[in-house]
Amino acid sequence: MLTGKLRNDIDKLWEKFWTGGITNPLTVIEQISYLMFARMLDMQEDVAERKANRTGKTFDRLFPDTPEGQLLRWKNFHHMGGKQLHQHLKHNVYPYFAKLGKKSDAVDGLGEEGSALEGLGHIGEYMQDADLEIKNESVLTSAVEMVNDLPLTQSDVKGDIYEYLLSKLTTAGINGQFRTPRHIIDAMIELIAPQPTDVICDPACGTAGFLARTMEYLNRQHSSEAGIFTDEEGNQQFTGDLLEPWREHINQHMFWGFDFDTTMLRVSSMNMMLHGVNGANIRYQDSLSKSIKEHYPRQEQNFFDVVLANPPFKGSLDETNTNPDVLGLVKTKKTELLFVAHILRSLKLGGRAAVIVPDGVLFGSSKAHQQLRQELLDNNQLEGIVSLPSGVFKPYAGVSTAILIFTKGGTTERVWFYDLQADGRSLDDKRIELKGEGSNDLPDAIAQWHKYRQMVEGNLSASTINTLFGDKRKKAFVVPAEDIAANKYDLSINRYKEVEYQQEQYEDPKVILQRLKGLEQEIMADLDDLEGML
Repeated sequence: MLTGKLRNDIDKLWEKFWTGGITNPLTVIEQISYLMFARMLDMQEDVAERKANRTGKTFDRLFPDTPEGQLLRWKNFHHMGGKQLHQHLKHNVYPYFAKLGKKSDAVDGLGEEGSALEGLGHIGEYMQDADLEIKNESVLTSAVEMVNDLPLTQSDVKGDIYEYLLSKLTTAGINGQFRTPRHIIDAMIELIAPQPTDVICDPACGTAGFLARTMEYLNRQHSSEAGIFTDEEGNQQFTGDLLEPWREHINQHMFWGFDFDTTMLRVSSMNMMLHGVNGANIRYQDSLSKSIKEHYPRQEQNFFDVVLANPPFKGSLDETNTNPDVLGLVKTKKTELLFVAHILRSLKLGGRAAVIVPDGVLFGSSKAHQQLRQELLDNNQLEGIVSLPSGVFKPYAGVSTAILIFTKGGTTERVWFYDLQADGRSLDDKRIELKGEGSNDLPDAIAQWHKYRQMVEGNLSASTINTLFGDKRKKAFVVPAEDIAANKYDLSINRYKEVEYQQEQYEDPKVILQRLKGLEQEIMADLDDLEGML
């Protein structure tokens, strides 16, 4: 949890970037990320050095054991003056980032196996274009000083810092991609409940919000009593100490993210590192392109246990460049339909997904819309739909959306609906956090979902489930699949939700008039008393 002082420091630095001529928020985040990344590499090297000194064993280095190599370390250059610092970062440190993830050998002064660099995954690929865009030496010095003062040794704080930086992204991309609110991401993760043995993907990962928050969820769920502590602000922190048996899987194999924006890839790779995952598979790839079959043939079909996504809306693709197998499921140019079809293909049999879609996917009347919905119900298990209020994605967009929850394979018996009317924030552009009764339906939605899933997994009869979820006047209710099929596979909640209208009772007009006359007499008597005092 960020302290007020830390927030203020970040805000001041943000303002300094702005006055120094860097006004694009993504560029600001990227530049701060590079500096945080440089310091974290040095911190990682420090830990390895101390361990080697204790054990007396050699270790594979991240920085060559030469004077020039050691000058690439944060502790050895952060005190430099403005001009010297600028030159060193631009010509030495940032070019070195491009070597990350590549295998080296003893000749490079990195150890016998050169495995430390290789263990950083694919981040070097996206660092090829990393450039120092801070021209103002004063801004650069301030940025380095602030990053040097950040409490990056605390893993929880690293993630919080990055989340705070990302929260300043307030513009949507041209294809309809925008930042997913973190409380919505957290709710979706709670609904899916990923396990440390799962392989998880976001096919349009952006800043890797879903993947990073999943790591935080796993830490919360898998911390012993000794692994939970309270920070100076009184907030509980979770170390995830019970995850050690799966640590290699988590670092190397668990997390996959695809995007075709290299800036986003750099940001998401660093986001994962800041959340304690060094080797996340963040890859350059358009998930809908036919090139995915060539580049990632295993991941393209029957590979993932869990998919969490908020794919771009309103995009339109060239059919000639779209994966033909996805077009075989749903023939359309609309990205929101194609992504759902792609996610279905990429899941293993029994794999689970939670995906945000615009409401048009639920009730669109085109052949493609109906075809996709029929596929979800007849050949898979469409388990739940959470209808979200239209202001959830403000200030980016006011579009109405819903969360689809489905499992690959089988057939759908019934669909669980939840009418979420409040998400704990105001539904205007400011999105101010609200308190009080009725201001947040998310906890109830999660609780109702888990109650429903326990009943389903307990193989309880339809009549038993209906006793709790059969009333369509409530926020949570179920609809049999055959009823949905009879309505052209329409999945909009308003099609099935029953609204109970209560007749208003009014007093007889004569009674109201008598009351008004009585009030008027009281007022006149008071006026007479006042007049008598004059």
